[in-house]
Amino acid sequence: MGLITGVCTFLYHLPQIYKWLLKPYYITSVLMTVAFLVVRKAPGLCEHLATQREDGNSCDFDWRELEILMFLSAIVMMKNRRAITLEQHIGNLFLFSKVANVILFFRLDIRLGILYLALCVAFVMTCKPPLYMGPEYIKYFSDKTIDEELQKDSRVTWIVEFYANWSSDCQSFAPVFANLSLTYNCAGLRFGKVDIGRYGEVSQRYRVSTSPLAKQLPTLVLFQGGREIMRRPMVDNKGRAVSWTFNEENIIREFNLNELFQKSKKLNKTRGSKGEEQNGFQPEDGSDELYPETDDTEPTESKKDQ
Repeated sequence: MGLITGVCTFLYHLPQIYKWLLKPYYITSVLMTVAFLVVRKAPGLCEHLATQREDGNSCDFDWRELEILMFLSAIVMMKNRRAITLEQHIGNLFLFSKVANVILFFRLDIRLGILYLALCVAFVMTCKPPLYMGPEYIKYFSDKTIDEELQKDSRVTWIVEFYANWSSDCQSFAPVFANLSLTYNCAGLRFGKVDIGRYGEVSQRYRVSTSPLAKQLPTLVLFQGGREIMRRPMVDNKGRAVSWTFNEENIIREFNLNELFQKSKKLNKTRGSKGEEQNGFQPEDGSDELYPETDDTEPTESKKDQ
């Protein structure tokens, strides 16, 4: 049953996986993940490698290499228990596979280990994970616009994500937050983002640490009337974030999005009623016509500019 579920999940995400494979970041990551396997199994090359197998077969894994690979599998499974998106699952696999490959190459030949480590450093410096560029209803703030937007209309509730482009957790969370904005955005409930890796003053003003040790990225804050109502993750006395899983179910439940959305839709109807009164139009008695919801989304700064 588990195998069937895995196959179905793979087939469901196959179009998305195909798109990933066309991007340089994922192509390079796949090649570096299977590098040791290729070197150990390649005919004409594996015969010249050292081995600790009793039969002297240098084209197969020895017991220590199998032990390292089994330990890698266990670590990836543990880390993926908290993964939210498919990107996080794949990212954990790539990360720990590279770590295991470094250990395996150094154990095999120090020259191969140094070469592979240099390739990993060059990869980290030159190849960045592709940013999410899908549909969304999100307003991108700068250090000069965030306060003005949050305080402009006291009737509007804002959910703001504080993020940094270099954070892998923020990159993985981007499609989740975008999907929430597509589902719940309306005139009275808006979604915004601010890059505190770029705007350090905003980080200090809203007390969101960018330190990797604090683990506060990403941070979601609910604002009403320009005042902070709640945030996730919460922060303890030592300035460290309390462990919290950023998935749609937790966000909808903790921020009570369904109730907020129902209340915020009334603002659309109020605005529609005022507009009709100004135009001299009055709905007929007994009419069941509903006012259409307006998106009311302002032009946002391009994500490429971020």
